[in-house]
Amino acid sequence: MNLQSHLDALKGRHASLESKIADEDRRPQPDLAALSRLKLEKLRLKEEMERLKT
Repeated sequence: MNLQSHLDALKGRHASLESKIADEDRRPQPDLAALSRLKLEKLRLKEEMERLKT
């Protein structure tokens, strides 16, 4: 897998997590533990994307 396709895959996972976070946040009683896990994973993906870009 070349660098660009790897970055594209990470961007796709990042966007998917963003959607899951928004869905969970809109629930009447969001699962705060799940939100925290999703946000942490999203941050890790963002950091990996930044690391690969440099």
